[in-house]
Amino acid sequence: MYMFLAITAALFVAVILVLVRLFAGPTLYDRVLAASTFGTLTVLILSALGFVTERPDFLDIAMLYALVNFVSTIAILKFVRYRSFGRIRPETEDR
Repeated sequence: MYMFLAITAALFVAVILVLVRLFAGPTLYDRVLAASTFGTLTVLILSALGFVTERPDFLDIAMLYALVNFVSTIAILKFVRYRSFGRIRPETEDR
């Protein structure tokens, strides 16, 4: 039980540091990286909670959250680069 409290305290300290970076990041990419890291830390917290309470459904939720975190990070970076979520057309097309 004490090990879980130590792990939880360390994860919450990491979450606080990541939130500081998220709101005070100098560039947009720092903020996107902090948001992705926040998602990863959330997955770790859910996994630890599922392990301690011996409920495997928390691990399923953590896996789903990890997939959503990955897809949303890719979508945000694509939008930042191309300013669109749709199909990207090349600048020069041969017709």
